[in-house]
Amino acid sequence: MEQIESLPQRGIIEGYYGTPWDWTARAQTLQFLAPHGYRFYLYAPKADEFLRRRWREPHPADIFEPLEKFARQCRETGVAFGVGLSPYEIYRGFDDAAKRDLTAKLAQLDALKPDMLAILFDDMRGDLPKLAQTQSAITHWMAERTHAKHIILCPTYYSDDPLLDKVFGARPQNYLEELGEALDPAIAMFWTGDKICTREFTPCHLARVGEQMRRKPFLWDNYPVNDGPRMSPFLHLRAFTGRPAAIGAHIAGHAVNPALQPVLSRIPMLTLAQSYACGSTYDHDAAFVRAAQTVTTPELARALQDDLGLLQDTGLDNLGDAAEHLRTRYAQFDHSAAREILAWLNGAYRFTGEML
Repeated sequence: MEQIESLPQRGIIEGYYGTPWDWTARAQTLQFLAPHGYRFYLYAPKADEFLRRRWREPHPADIFEPLEKFARQCRETGVAFGVGLSPYEIYRGFDDAAKRDLTAKLAQLDALKPDMLAILFDDMRGDLPKLAQTQSAITHWMAERTHAKHIILCPTYYSDDPLLDKVFGARPQNYLEELGEALDPAIAMFWTGDKICTREFTPCHLARVGEQMRRKPFLWDNYPVNDGPRMSPFLHLRAFTGRPAAIGAHIAGHAVNPALQPVLSRIPMLTLAQSYACGSTYDHDAAFVRAAQTVTTPELARALQDDLGLLQDTGLDNLGDAAEHLRTRYAQFDHSAAREILAWLNGAYRFTGEML
């Protein structure tokens, strides 16, 4: 197991709920973003139930074989490949049967030759005694049984956001501090910020979290992700803001959770690369225009710029007569980004409770 700081800084984590991308979209996104500094890819969509609710079962061939192919594509592209395993609430009964099943799952995932293994305890019940100690013990047990070089843990309470306490139970006192103290320093820890979907990361905030964790936090950035009933009616296209280059000194890495629309996701994801590269001279409006033109075409980029307020702020449920205007406008473009907008307008990305 190696220190996570030896990894490239920026990458993708498929950590969203809802309909997952297909394998073509993954491969194309990998190829597109790799030259722009995205140097790792973590496969962890919540819809892959064999990584979450049905983790005790082996992945069936129709999922595992294309995943093996994708892992090879990452290596051939020079991008670190990782997988996120979320053994659902295993800390409530880490008995011999659980250890046997987890050993088998880790052996199957090792066949992918992952560079990274993310152990994800997010979005599970957490108001339990000795949660930090139990989770750290399970993490160390798993780390001893995987060939992955880098381990990243996602805590159950991965943000300061009180919504986590409301949904998953009140966090144990000093949970983050105890978890950080118990974990091997070589194991990284994910953090989404002061909120689950954070508007701004500051060096001060990250330094404070780093002290609690006893290591630099590894950002799990929930933008431009748009899963869930509240976010799926909106397309998150604007350039990244609130991620100044100065935060780089305070983080172990930066993983971006993309939107349900793989092609449109590339627009804001390109702007994050520009934010880091430009530092204090970063202009988010200009960055959006450049990224939209790079991902699409000059004409389609102008349309996106014109309609940005409707797509990202007004949202699907409040478009009214503008919906037909948008359908007519984007039907003119023979481009996958325009087709994603049309599918969104027709409700293809609607999120339902069954997707949780």
